[in-house]
Amino acid sequence: MTAAAERRPLSALQETLAAEHAAVHVYAVLGGRVSALTDPITTDRFREAYETHRARRDQLRSEIADLGKAPEPAAAAYEVDALTRDADELLRVARLTEDRCAAVYAQLVASTSGGQRRWAIGALTDAAVRVLSLGGTAAAYPGAAELERR
Repeated sequence: MTAAAERRPLSALQETLAAEHAAVHVYAVLGGRVSALTDPITTDRFREAYETHRARRDQLRSEIADLGKAPEPAAAAYEVDALTRDADELLRVARLTEDRCAAVYAQLVASTSGGQRRWAIGALTDAAVRVLSLGGTAAAYPGAAELERR
């Protein structure tokens, strides 16, 4: 395997880790903006998504460290378009986050094999299903918007 081919899965893992860092932050913000009293269903969905993305982030950090590389750290700050407490707007932000995660997981699927690929397929599937649970629409090719346009 060439050096470039060896870097590709690592690069995809690092990009996916960066997306998971962002998703963890986004769901922490969204969870703080939604009212558990008036919208317990959305609160539960955001909490579940937060926990899922946190677990994936930790898994990716471990996989990268197991390869003998330093996992990318989280950014110092993230811009989250969630200045409202309107549940519909917060759900829109959550759907966008899941769409972005689906895109990096689709890249990870294309860049890996074996157990890593199976794990990435599971994460991609979960992101696509979560978009639906957040009120989004089904995509023929989740994470591959360029294929949707054909």
